[in-house]
Amino acid sequence: MHREYHRWFSHRLDRDMELLVFGHAGAKVLIFPTRDGRFHEYEDLRIVHALADKINAGQIQLWCLDSIAWETFYCFWRHPSDRIRRHAQYEEYILNEVMPLMGRMNPHPCTIAHGCSLGAFIASNMAFRHPHLFQKLVVFSGRYDLTMNVESFQDLFDGYYDENIYFHTPTHFLPNLNCAWRIEHLRRMDIVMAIGAADPFLQNNRHLSDILHAKNVGHQMHIWDGRAHRGHYWRLMASLYI
Repeated sequence: MHREYHRWFSHRLDRDMELLVFGHAGAKVLIFPTRDGRFHEYEDLRIVHALADKINAGQIQLWCLDSIAWETFYCFWRHPSDRIRRHAQYEEYILNEVMPLMGRMNPHPCTIAHGCSLGAFIASNMAFRHPHLFQKLVVFSGRYDLTMNVESFQDLFDGYYDENIYFHTPTHFLPNLNCAWRIEHLRRMDIVMAIGAADPFLQNNRHLSDILHAKNVGHQMHIWDGRAHRGHYWRLMASLYI
């Protein structure tokens, strides 16, 4: 399997950023790691191995990104307004540095946004905010509203709310989306969500599904037994849905 490591200094983030590419051709899968994950998380969890046949056949190419979650949503010493602004800088890094590199290295017309847990939030937020850039969204065990308090999971903005948080929260901005151009691109996107029946954010997933239905945006929502929030389940989900 072709494996390629990239590292460069991002002026948008003012730090070095790393990523791994697996595969030589096929649909480009842009993978956002979990909260604690790094760019090698999918390799460590053996999800890359689970997708090896598709990768080696040139059907898909994985682009495994690094996380800066401890500088954004989980950087509790920062003011919440600075946390969301830092995340917006991360999005600019993806849009203006990573995706152009993807396009230069691989001209395949399909780009898939994908992630698990916090990575599912970031992947969906990217795809819903920029639907013209993605042809498919595949998200597992996601939480699509970081302002919620659910079980031991706290509001990651400590009660603070502003316009940036609104426009980076899919279940907040999607109900009010009335741009025909964006909605049409959303309707063209292949959207797949998977969540465990015992996952504390199951209702949040159902709420997102209801919002998409209200916008006449087709999608699949698969509910797995148990909590289904770990690598074993994500390997199985990836082989089925990516």
